Amino acid sequence: MTERSNSELDMDTDDVNDGGVMQKKFSMQACNVLAELRRTGELCDAVIRVDDQTFPIHRNIMSACSPYFRALFTNQMFDTNKREVIIPGVSPDIMKELIEYAYTRDIKINSENVELLLPAADQFHIIGLIKACCDFLCNQLVAENCIGIRNFSRAYFCHSLERTALRYLLQNFTTIYLVSNEFLQLDVDEVSEILSSDDLNVKNEELVFDAVLRWIDFDPERRRCHMARILKTIRLGLLSTQFFVEKVKSHPYVKESEACKPIVIETLKFLYDLDMDDEKEVDLNNPLAKPRVPHEVLFVIGGWSGGSPTNMMETYDTRADRWIVCDSVDQGPRAYHGTVALDQTIYIIGGFDGMEYFNSVRSFNPITKKWTEVAPMNAKRCYVSVAVLKGHIYAMGGFDGHVRQNTAERYMKKKNQWSLIQPMNHQRSDASSAGLEGKLYICGGFNGQECLNSAEAYDPETNQWTLLTPMRNRRSGVGVISYRGCIYALGGFNGITRMNTGERLSPSTNTWQTIPEMYNPRSNFAIEVIDDMVFAIGGFNGVTTIFNVECYDSTSDEWYDATDMNLYRSALSACVVRGLPNVEQYIRQKDQDKSEDQKKKKATTAKT
Repeated sequence: MTERSNSELDMDTDDVNDGGVMQKKFSMQACNVLAELRRTGELCDAVIRVDDQTFPIHRNIMSACSPYFRALFTNQMFDTNKREVIIPGVSPDIMKELIEYAYTRDIKINSENVELLLPAADQFHIIGLIKACCDFLCNQLVAENCIGIRNFSRAYFCHSLERTALRYLLQNFTTIYLVSNEFLQLDVDEVSEILSSDDLNVKNEELVFDAVLRWIDFDPERRRCHMARILKTIRLGLLSTQFFVEKVKSHPYVKESEACKPIVIETLKFLYDLDMDDEKEVDLNNPLAKPRVPHEVLFVIGGWSGGSPTNMMETYDTRADRWIVCDSVDQGPRAYHGTVALDQTIYIIGGFDGMEYFNSVRSFNPITKKWTEVAPMNAKRCYVSVAVLKGHIYAMGGFDGHVRQNTAERYMKKKNQWSLIQPMNHQRSDASSAGLEGKLYICGGFNGQECLNSAEAYDPETNQWTLLTPMRNRRSGVGVISYRGCIYALGGFNGITRMNTGERLSPSTNTWQTIPEMYNPRSNFAIEVIDDMVFAIGGFNGVTTIFNVECYDSTSDEWYDATDMNLYRSALSACVVRGLPNVEQYIRQKDQDKSEDQKKKKATTAKT
């Protein structure tokens, strides 16, 4: 069998693009007529025999669908007077389906027949059917079958499906290695290939070690001899010294392997050198400490710094725990704005530049790095609350320079249009919002007289706002995020002081529960969930703007320090973009630790 090009397999044989309009290559009416002629046996000029069954066909129809049949029926060796051809290697039921597809371009693919249809479509080079089978399998990918589908696609040179299955495997590896029996059946070469990948999506290397143990434990007598080889696939320098000493070095599979000893010695030296010098710069090209490529990137845009707004954009790489300054900045600065990501596009909504209150909305495409003006909101909104729900962007409340608003509006991307929705029960600027399980939640803010502890939820199905149990604290400049089935409200200003407290709402019980305090009091900070943790970024601590970042994990119920941003700033906003094909452009530093100019900016603190 010959290998096909990617473009061959990826093309849609049923559709063509004519000036941006999708048109069918064939007439359904003509297809129905030809199919009827075949069923009645009229004008048929050949018969296909499979085992003991025969199928009258038109040679030109089968030739148009399949290069195999075209070669068969036009070959000079073929006797045109011979009506019957015997086809080996396929069942009568599958041949019936192939003939039906040749005439109608329509076929019902399901989990029972796809494993037979794809090899048959491959055998007869029916490209459109191969693509249809691959599309079906793409939609069937789950943790339990993605490895099998990848192997199946390899066998039939379905490159697009193979890439999709591998991407799914790497993206969802932390679930797959726990639930997939296919993972346990892999050989050492396949396991090493997967675990060595820079694109393996793991929160930490402890999970990779756990996956290694699970694979070896499935057949320890035959597999423990591979421990040294697989140990090299783990980025051991990214483990804590305690974990490496207590869990890796002391494990029987490692202790009993002579080949593991030099690996252990090299790793211990690397980790102890780091422990002895906290300021030592880690060589990220060292195979022991090279971070995996993240599958999601945190973007932080704009804010207030050094007494004025900024247009600076930074990205955060959770795998390397570092911030990178982006050069693709917008034309003007913004603070007290909203930022959301929708379909791998970033939207910057409303805000203030020190002079003007904005109703304008800008979008940034991180793939093309192009900024675009999109439809403006109906109202100017500084201190705006924004969220994404069911493919729509919502902007709520805010300050237009005169009035704190209770109005809210929704942006429909397809129409590039904002439309007003039901107003909130309270005027609120400097609030924050998040979407969860089909509803929007907005908490806190300022109404012009006092900081608020009220919260309400919006149901787009009924276009109604419902008041919820008030928060335990008044919070203006609050950070609100949905995380693990709850709504979290963190920090903010209570009218007297900036707070480091936090609480979470359980929608099912409509009750608030206090969570551990942040390390830093902060208001007007950015908040996002990335790597299944809540990140609180920058803000104002009551004295100065800050660049400190910390993250919360509800499993351990603890806060952890993360690397500081490059710039002190408050009134900033953040979003997370997943699955960027050019992700490395946002996580690689260009021969810079930090320029002198950035150091000067970082040294600047300013009251807001």
